[in-house]
Amino acid sequence: MDFTVAKYRKLLQSMQDAGYDFQTYKEFLVNTKPKSIVLRHDVDLLPKNSLLFAQIQADAGVSGVYYFRAVPESWDESVINNIAGLGHEIGYHYECLTTKKGNVNAAYEDFCSNLKRLRELAPVATICMHGSPMSKYDSKDIWKSYNYYDLGIIGEPYFDTNFNEVFYLTDTGRKWDGDRVSVRDRVGVKKERNFHATDDLIAAFKERSMPDQ
Repeated sequence: MDFTVAKYRKLLQSMQDAGYDFQTYKEFLVNTKPKSIVLRHDVDLLPKNSLLFAQIQADAGVSGVYYFRAVPESWDESVINNIAGLGHEIGYHYECLTTKKGNVNAAYEDFCSNLKRLRELAPVATICMHGSPMSKYDSKDIWKSYNYYDLGIIGEPYFDTNFNEVFYLTDTGRKWDGDRVSVRDRVGVKKERNFHATDDLIAAFKERSMPDQ
């Protein structure tokens, strides 16, 4: 059995045992620690499941970042408040170019409106694009016409992370090599190592063979 809560606890423990610091994405951008991990969670569906993960992390003394979509299946204000209260970072998981059918100006207005609403619940300093794999639009294209720094946003993982230095892992499709078939969950850097199951990843941390970031 893989991708269970029990397996996730073991993965977190293996990271801690290997001596990593856990940083939110904002913390990572402002003051990157030499040996660090950013736990990023895109809350696409089932926000109460994300709250469970947030509690598990808080119980382990670590923090991560949770990106919420502005749709009913993700946007649960009680959950957002609770996750923020546990010490995690809250961010906006935007998909405005998809929801506005490619209209860049309308997408930006929608982005600003949703960001304002989210900031009424918690501080928001970073954002992350939702891939919308069934859509022909890539919401990152908003930033060809506008600048998120003007809105007090300090980072977007796909733009502000040097993936030549940071080893990126995604559990897309409930496997650690799902980015091979994902439409947009890619960072443009060839991996030197690939993992499929969580046990493979745990073993690498136990062997102290993972990169520092």
